[in-house]
Amino acid sequence: MRRPHHLGALAWVTIAMLAAPPAQAQYKRAPTLDDLLDLVQLSSPQISPDGTRILFTKSEIKKWTDNKRVATVWIANADGSNAYQFLGSDKDQSPKWSPDGKLVAFLSTRDAGSTDQAREGQDGGGGQIWLIPAAGGEAWKLTSNKGSLRTFEWSADSASLFFVAADPKGDDQKAAEKAGDDAIFVDEGPNGQSSGTYSNLWIVGVADKKERQISRDKMLIGDFEPAPDGTRIALIYRTEAARNGQYLSEIAVVEVESGAKKDLTKNEAPEGSLRWSPDGATVSFTAASATSWELAEDRLWLLPAAGGAARRVSDAFTGDIRTYYWAPDGAAIYFAGQQRGRSGFFQLDVKTGRVRTIATGDWSGNLDSVTANLSRGAAVISSPRTAGDVHVVTFATGDIARVTNANPQLDTFELARHRWVTWKSKDGMEMEGLLWQPEDARGKLPLLVSVHGGPAGVWSAAFRSINHIYASLGWAVFEPNVRGSSSYGDALLRGNMKDIGGGDYQDLMTGVDALIAQGVADPDQLAIRGWSYGGILGGWTITQTTRFKAASLGAMVSDWTSEYAMGFNHDIRRWYIGGPPWENPEAYRRQSSYTHVAKVSTPTIILHGERDTTDTIGQSTMFYQGLKDRGVPVRFIRFPREPHGFREPRHQRIRDAEEIAWLMKHARGIDWTAPPREDDEKREKKTTGPQDR
Repeated sequence: MRRPHHLGALAWVTIAMLAAPPAQAQYKRAPTLDDLLDLVQLSSPQISPDGTRILFTKSEIKKWTDNKRVATVWIANADGSNAYQFLGSDKDQSPKWSPDGKLVAFLSTRDAGSTDQAREGQDGGGGQIWLIPAAGGEAWKLTSNKGSLRTFEWSADSASLFFVAADPKGDDQKAAEKAGDDAIFVDEGPNGQSSGTYSNLWIVGVADKKERQISRDKMLIGDFEPAPDGTRIALIYRTEAARNGQYLSEIAVVEVESGAKKDLTKNEAPEGSLRWSPDGATVSFTAASATSWELAEDRLWLLPAAGGAARRVSDAFTGDIRTYYWAPDGAAIYFAGQQRGRSGFFQLDVKTGRVRTIATGDWSGNLDSVTANLSRGAAVISSPRTAGDVHVVTFATGDIARVTNANPQLDTFELARHRWVTWKSKDGMEMEGLLWQPEDARGKLPLLVSVHGGPAGVWSAAFRSINHIYASLGWAVFEPNVRGSSSYGDALLRGNMKDIGGGDYQDLMTGVDALIAQGVADPDQLAIRGWSYGGILGGWTITQTTRFKAASLGAMVSDWTSEYAMGFNHDIRRWYIGGPPWENPEAYRRQSSYTHVAKVSTPTIILHGERDTTDTIGQSTMFYQGLKDRGVPVRFIRFPREPHGFREPRHQRIRDAEEIAWLMKHARGIDWTAPPREDDEKREKKTTGPQDR
C-alpha cells in the first residue's frame, strides 16, 4: 500500500475510521486463498536507542507475475505516526541503528556489479555495508570487501563496525571453477554436502572507510558480538561443515588488535545467542547443556570471558528462551520466552535466578531489539485472529502498544475463533492443543487434524492463514501439541525419545476421540495434514488407522534408514530412534511408515520441494509409489526450486489449493476449486481506495 510521506499512519487510520460505516453494520465475507496469500508481512523491528522511532522490514507481493515477495525497509515513530519507506531499494536489508542514534547501517547489493552478488542479496545475504543518516538523506557505501558480507555489528562508540565476510576466492580458483573444476569434496574443509567457504572477522572505520581483517583462521562463524569496550569479539565457530555436526561448535574470544583467538569452551554442545555483560567480564549464551547435545529446552548460561566453567542461571524458567538482553547495570537479563505455546516477556535476576513476568498472553512474538537504557523493546506480535504487527513493550509496566496496522483488511473477513483444549492421552499424560472453528460453529463438524513440524515444534497462539481458510469452508481444525513439543517443559519434550510414532500418535488419536466425545467432531469426516514432522507423523498415522478419510503429507520422511545419509539425522540417531541403522536396524524398520505402507487405504496427496535437503524428496517418492502400486488414491506434486520452506507465491498457492481440493473431495465428498486469481491490474483497482492514493 502506497502512502504519501507527509501524512502519518495514524492520520490515515483516522480518515479510514471516519469514512467507514459502524462495525456492526459492516458485512464480513469469508477470506480467500489470495486474500491471505497477499497479506503484508512485517519483521525485524529495530527500535532507536532513544526509543522514539522504529525501523522494520515490510514484505509484500507487488506483482503476481514476478512470482516473489519484495522486502523494503520502513520507519515509523514509536507511536505509529509518520510511517514511510526509509530505504529506497528492495536490495537493502538488515538495518541497524548506530548506538548514538545518528546513523543507520544496512547491507545492500544495490550497486552489485556481478550476477553472483546480486543473487546472494536476493537469497537474504551478501552485499556490502552502507550508511545513511538517521534523519534521512543519501546513503553511501562503507565497505568494498571482496568477500560476501552476511552479518555486522556496531562498536559501542559508533566509530566502527565489525563484520563477518566469507574468505574470497582467488583468481586461480575462479578460473578453475569456470573451466569445470568444481567438484565438491564432501565434509572436507568448509564443505558439507554442498560447496562452502570459510569466513573471518573484520573491522571498518566509519570516518576513514578503512577495512582491516581481524582473524585469520579457517572458521565457519555463526553468532558473534563485540565486547563493550571494543577490544575483543566473542564468537561461535566451527572448523568443519558436516551436516549433523552442530555440536562441534565452540565459543571463543578474539582480540581485535592482534587477532589472537582463545577458546572458552571445549564440549559437544551447540551454543547460541552470544551476549556480553555490560562490564565485559562475562559472555552469556543459550544451550540445553554446557557439555553435551541434549534433548532439552535451552537455558541461559554465564561464562567468564577470561576462562572458566559456565554457570546456568535460568532454572526458574520453564519454557523456551528466545532473544535476550542485559540490563545496563548487569543486574538483570530481559528476555522473550514461550510457555505452553503462549509468548511473554520476562526479567531474570542474574544473582538470584528469580524470574519476573513482564507481560504474557494468548499471542506470539519475539523481542527483536531494545532501547539503550532497556526501558522499551520492539517486537512483531501476532495472535490467532491478528496478523503480525510491530509493537512496543514498556518493561516497567508491561504495557504493549501496537505501532503498525499492516493489514486493516482483516477486519472485513470472517475469521475463525479458537480455544485451547486439553485431554488425557492413553497413558494418562495431560495434553493440550488448539481448536479452530467457524465463528458460527454449531454441532458436529468435519475435523482436520493439523500436525506441527519438529518434532520439537509447537502450535503457538499465532496467526495461521490456512486455518481461517479451512474454517470458512466449514472445518474444525485441531492442532495437538503432542509429546515432543517444545515450551511445555523437558518431560513432554522428551516424551517421544526412542518412541517416535508411539506416544505422539496416541496423543493425537486420544485428542481426536475427546473432540468426538464432546460433540465437536464428526467421526465420519476426519482428515489429517502436516508438513515436515507433521508429514512424518501424518504418514505414520494412516499406516496405523483407517479412520481418516483423507490425508495431506508435506516434506515427509517415510523410511528412516535411507534418509539417514541424505538428510538431517542427528535427532533420529541421538533421540527419536537411537543409534545408526546398522546398529539398530529393527527399530529403524519398525518406526518407518514405508514399512507399513501395505496397511494404508486413506486417499493421500503428497507435496515436496525438489531442493529440500532437510527431508529429501526421495522419501515422498517412495511413499507415493507404494500407494500407487497398491491402488490407493494418491497424488504427488513436486515443486521445482523449492527448499524445505516454500518461497515462491505461485507454488504456495498451488500447494494450498490442491491440498484443500483433495481433502474436501475425499473427506467430505465436495468438489472444490480455488477461485481464479485476478490479474494485478484488476486487484489494484479493487483494493485501491482514497487512503491508498
